[in-house]
Amino acid sequence: MGHRLVLTSFGESHGGCVGALLTGCPAGLEISESDIQPMLDKRRPGQSSITTQRKETDRVEILTGTYRGKTTGAPIAMTIRNSDQRSSDYDDLKHVPRPGHSDYPAGIRYGGHNDPRGGGIFSGRLTATQVMAGAIARKLLDRCMGIRIASYTVSIGGVDAHIDGMPSEDSIYGNDVRCPDTEAAADMRDEIVRARGSGDTLGGTIQSVALGVPPGLGEPIYNSLESDLAAAAFSIPSVKGVEFGSGFAGARSRGSTNNDPYTIQDGTVRTTSNNSGGILGGLSTGMDVTMRVAFKPASSIAISQRSVDTRTMSGTTLRVRGRHDPCVVPRAPPVVDAMMAMVMADHAILLGMIGPVIL
Repeated sequence: MGHRLVLTSFGESHGGCVGALLTGCPAGLEISESDIQPMLDKRRPGQSSITTQRKETDRVEILTGTYRGKTTGAPIAMTIRNSDQRSSDYDDLKHVPRPGHSDYPAGIRYGGHNDPRGGGIFSGRLTATQVMAGAIARKLLDRCMGIRIASYTVSIGGVDAHIDGMPSEDSIYGNDVRCPDTEAAADMRDEIVRARGSGDTLGGTIQSVALGVPPGLGEPIYNSLESDLAAAAFSIPSVKGVEFGSGFAGARSRGSTNNDPYTIQDGTVRTTSNNSGGILGGLSTGMDVTMRVAFKPASSIAISQRSVDTRTMSGTTLRVRGRHDPCVVPRAPPVVDAMMAMVMADHAILLGMIGPVIL
């Protein structure tokens, strides 16, 4: 993904490693594993009782693209090793696809040669590669443009959070579900525990906000800021919906209420509301860029479901074994964060807002 700042992800859920190759990063940016590891730690599995109990340390190693602690302008290769696989849990899935999962279309697309273990390349394990690249993009944006990004949970199941303003990182990561509304967070956790107890899963929504974005970032019509952000968000497994600003609620309102009136604040053009989500015509307006991403319930459930056996072309049932997230949302904020940062940094480099050398 990307125009100038380009990410290539590689690896499989149960292969030797997963990794990221990031090209187009300007030379001279101070970067090390310690800049990347904190974001990976927020995403990694096995960190609470309401996530998958697969234990991975997710220790990142930068293989190329840096010298004496700074980027060289060459491609940056990063990897993390896989160490806690139980591939036998997936033996049945080669010929009996999981409802709601990519097992069946992947088998058709690759003629049965796809790796079914843990979902292979379709696994949420690959989001670690997005987080690696996103950590570098976040530092680029912070150092060069003062742009800050925060992503956090705003709903899980039937529980909605009420959040005013930009939450702090401590308030986001101060609980298992990554929701700054502590009362809603407790209810969300209870919902996940109940769903897991019945062998089921839950979906939810994450909001991502970018502060300090200057006006004019993006492109008109094609490769617009919204287009690229939506494409990046949909690259995250389990994402089924994306909206900006008032989103679908805006479709039920009138222009007189959904428009964002302009005003002057401290000598700068601003708007009195932000129903546009900080983007108009594919370009940033100077207001906060606000995106919400909807995640479906994870497809791997311990409840018996109808499926088919593709060897006999007959109906059968399937109860998924293994260690799976009862809700992927609590581990997703750093992933959404990374995708927002990658697109923002890519467009900034494209327009020359981030120069070829970071001093």
